[in-house]
Amino acid sequence: MAGGWSRDGAVQDQIEASVEDAVKLARSRLPKGLSSKYCQVCDVIIPDARQKAIPGVRLCISCQSKIEKQQTICSGFNRRGSKDSQLK
Repeated sequence: MAGGWSRDGAVQDQIEASVEDAVKLARSRLPKGLSSKYCQVCDVIIPDARQKAIPGVRLCISCQSKIEKQQTICSGFNRRGSKDSQLK
C-alpha cells in the first residue's frame, strides 16, 4: 500500500527504479577494451587471472579497493515522494 497521493505499487516501483539506476551506474564504471599488464597507479603486475576475469582492467586489486572506498553514490533524485520531502 502506497501512502499519500501515490497509486498502489508506487513504493515498489520506486525501489525498482533505484536498483536499476544503481546497476546502470555500476555497469558504466566497468572497464572496457584490453587489460593492462601493469597497474596504472602503482605499476604492480596485474595477475593473468584478474585480466581474464575483468576485461579492460587497469588497476590492481589494492588500488581498485582504495578508489571504490572513496567513491560515494549520490542519486540526486527524491524517490520517496512524500509530501514532506516535496516541501523541503
